[in-house]
Formats: sequence, structure tokens, C-alpha cells
Amino acid sequence: MSVLIKPIITEKMTADSELFNRYGFVVELKANKIQIKEEVEATYGVSVQKVRTMIYGPKRKTRFTRSGVQHGKTNSYKKAIVDVVEGDIIDFYSNL
Repeated sequence: MSVLIKPIITEKMTADSELFNRYGFVVELKANKIQIKEEVEATYGVSVQKVRTMIYGPKRKTRFTRSGVQHGKTNSYKKAIVDVVEGDIIDFYSNL
């Protein structure tokens, strides 16, 4: 089972990767920083300097419809920001 779910490719993370050599990933909720570091190093062949994680909780939503009130929520997820050693890069677009 892989710890990394998918990379985060947004304008903000792309700018962060170009300026500060940081990359973002959505990871498993139970993964710790050591597991994330080992997985990134094994998958992309880079040296990881630092890992920061944050857990985003679910967003609860309510809709008022003709048949009544509908309650729902989005999934919670964990995000990891990985600082890579100067000189190493991760190319997400090489597999397209």
C-alpha cells in the first residue's frame, strides 16, 4: 500500500516548487513524516530535507430541497509539503 495518494498540482504549489523547491502531496491519514519521507525518496529518487503535514477535516454541507433537508460532508484528507534538497527536482509531467 502506497502512502502517497496523489501530488498537488495547483498554481500556488507550482510557484512554491519553482521558488523554494517544495512539493505537495495528498497522503494517507495514518501516515507519519518518516513514512512520507521514505516514500517520496523511493518513488522520485530525490533527497528530502523536511516534511510538514496538515490534516484537513470534512466540510459539512446542507441543502434545502423540495423533498426536505439533505445533509452531507466531504472527505477529510492529509496534506504533506515536502522540502527537497537544493539541486533535486521532481517532474510530475514526465509521465503524461
